[in-house]
Amino acid sequence: MAPCEVYWDHHIPVPTLVPVHAKLGVALLALLCFLNSYDGDFVFDDSEAIINNKDLNPDTPLNNIWRNDFWGSNLSSNSSHKSYRPLTVLTFRLNYLVAGGLHPVGFHVLNIVLHAVISALMIDVFDILIGGLAYDGEGRRLYQAPKTSLLAALLFGVHPVHTESVAGIVGRADLLCALFFQLSFLTYCKAFHRGGDRGEKVSVQWIAFSLSLCAAAMLCKEQGITVLGVNAAFDVLLICKVNVFELSQRLLLRRKPASVSFPIAFLYPSSYSSPLFLPLPPCTSSPSSSFSSSSSSTSSPSSLCYSSISSTIASSSDFRGLKIPRRSGEAVGGILPTGLLTRLALLAVGGALLLYSRWRIMGTGPPAFTEVDNPASFEESVFLRIVNYNYYYSLNAWLLLCPWWLCFDWSMGCVPLIKSTADWRMVWPLLLWCVLIGLISQALCSQDGQKRRTLTLGLVLMGVPFLPASNVFFRVGFVIAERVLYLSSAGYCLLLAYALGACCLHWRALRKPFRGCLLALLCVHVARCALRSHQWRSEESLFSSALSVCPLNAKVHYNVGKNLADRGNSSGAIKYYREAVRLHPTYVHAMNNLGNILKEREQLDEAERLLAKAVSIQPDFAAAWMNLGIVQNSLGKFQEAEQSYWNAIRFRRKYPDCYYNLGRLYADLNRHLDALNAWRNATVLKPDHSLAWNNMIILLDNTGNLAQAEMIGREALKLLPNDHTIMFSLANVLGKTQKYQESEGFFLQALRINPNAASCHGNLAVLYHRWGRLEQAKRHYELSLNLDPNAPGTRDNYNMLRRKLDQQQRTAP
Repeated sequence: MAPCEVYWDHHIPVPTLVPVHAKLGVALLALLCFLNSYDGDFVFDDSEAIINNKDLNPDTPLNNIWRNDFWGSNLSSNSSHKSYRPLTVLTFRLNYLVAGGLHPVGFHVLNIVLHAVISALMIDVFDILIGGLAYDGEGRRLYQAPKTSLLAALLFGVHPVHTESVAGIVGRADLLCALFFQLSFLTYCKAFHRGGDRGEKVSVQWIAFSLSLCAAAMLCKEQGITVLGVNAAFDVLLICKVNVFELSQRLLLRRKPASVSFPIAFLYPSSYSSPLFLPLPPCTSSPSSSFSSSSSSTSSPSSLCYSSISSTIASSSDFRGLKIPRRSGEAVGGILPTGLLTRLALLAVGGALLLYSRWRIMGTGPPAFTEVDNPASFEESVFLRIVNYNYYYSLNAWLLLCPWWLCFDWSMGCVPLIKSTADWRMVWPLLLWCVLIGLISQALCSQDGQKRRTLTLGLVLMGVPFLPASNVFFRVGFVIAERVLYLSSAGYCLLLAYALGACCLHWRALRKPFRGCLLALLCVHVARCALRSHQWRSEESLFSSALSVCPLNAKVHYNVGKNLADRGNSSGAIKYYREAVRLHPTYVHAMNNLGNILKEREQLDEAERLLAKAVSIQPDFAAAWMNLGIVQNSLGKFQEAEQSYWNAIRFRRKYPDCYYNLGRLYADLNRHLDALNAWRNATVLKPDHSLAWNNMIILLDNTGNLAQAEMIGREALKLLPNDHTIMFSLANVLGKTQKYQESEGFFLQALRINPNAASCHGNLAVLYHRWGRLEQAKRHYELSLNLDPNAPGTRDNYNMLRRKLDQQQRTAP
């Protein structure tokens, strides 16, 4: 494969390292950036994807991973997000298995290591995209742009926008997707290991393997399929060296093919078996690019005069009658090479099959997102919808340029919609497109072939992986998500490294200032990564950090409030929940949580109003219906409470907690049979529902059905053998049936699990009292009173026992 001379590479202000040392350096720097997140907690989306995801549990059948989405919901469910990432979930399950449970350290360490590996592999990816494929006599690939690829990989490894993907455990999907993306691209390059300049000789096996790795990337995250676009662009631009702009002109305008505009390094005359290198006379025409005007001895390939070369050929007898070859990669008549068309067809067919399989897996169609998730996609005006999409693109570009303002969530008012063309923010999408059009024009029209290919491939690597998040093909469930920029940032880093090389080539006197600026940029990025990854260590710091970035984001206030509530600060939680509702008056989840806290604080009237408003806004909000029923039950509105419970069950049929609360309502109304049925339904849906089992035992005990209570208690203990509350209730039942020894065993077993249970000591004392073991009864009465001096009935029983003991002492001989 003919190498592409990267004429600016040696001007890059970074040291020249052998590939192994370069990769180790990049990997170590990437590790340094995010190392302080290794012992962080499970935060934000980790709760749903890991903590509450039963697919991680080794007891769950492994096949469930292939039937459920990323969050553990069945793909056929209407509530599923349709994010099918079984390979990512499989790595979570392996983390769980190796660590013996949900210990976040192992999850974080693997994420950090993956990012370091990906950053190191980026050296190979960047070098191939910049310099093409070249091999030595032993078949080892030669690095044509070692400095540029090293710089781009360094910029990638330390970019702060990667923090969410690395420090957030659910970012594993982006990391694995990027790894298989790289492997798919590098494997596709392997197909041309023995090919010619136009890829006449390719390995179909390597192409098939590349498609398999693309499928693996897609099974980690849907974005993985975009590697096919990068592979195709690489084939067209670097293998076949097609000038896309000229080709489009010839196809659309039917122009006559232009003369060859690139240097001929060597030609093969019929009388030579090896290349004959020709002396290249000095160029007398004007340079074809700004870089060739430099006095450097390293010139742009395009600055060589074709007329001088052709005259030299014409004057040589060895080449008499030899026709000037066309540009490598172009067939006669302007038709693309057959081999290229075949490979593009293979990529297209493979991609179509993957997309079809993915669509079939989704089952019920694409996920249904709400206006809260992506407000621009619900804008009625098509023009304003497009404007807002482009505004989102400009914000994503700004995060790549200046990754200082980072936030875990950008929805719910964080980015207000543009409602008219008079909005000053219209400037940003216009500026973005001015820059993009400038880059695209240079990528297509520049006479410098190396510059043209580098810019084009940089734009491809930046834009193609972003397409699934662009709202162009389908509606996405977010406004801005930093994690989707993980792959796109590679294209940005490639363009930035090229820009620095071009500047150093053009302004050589400023090379030292450029080196200082580069070093400062890397240091700032490393510091920002360390700071941001530290914020991702806990939900408290993560949510609090977002308040200054997105103060209008209702979800930020909601999460801060939820975190405070989890830590027992209900007053602070109320403040942030109220602010979330103020910013977003239809935020039903904030209303639900606020109503729960007000219920616990006995502010039942306001709690009822909030929960009633929540279900009026979202009638299928089952949790709010259940909480409304609890409040109504507390207010004595039993009929309304029963109806609310049944509404909750109607919208969520498998709702064991609601059946449990419905059973409590029926027990309060002395509808004992209905209460037992409700609790039985709760245990059927959730066999480890301890409260439902315990309430059944207590109700049967209180109504005198001791045999049935004993049967239920023993059944419950088979499912929950270490539940001390069930042992306590069953021991009470056995004591009443005078099975003292067995009752004593359950009491003592319960106390071994929970030795500070005053009620358990008290009831064991009652058992001994009845059994006639008075000294043991006295000891447990005293233990119970020490733990709870106000335990109901215990002091009376203790006094009764003391009187009996005193009487025995007086009557003793």
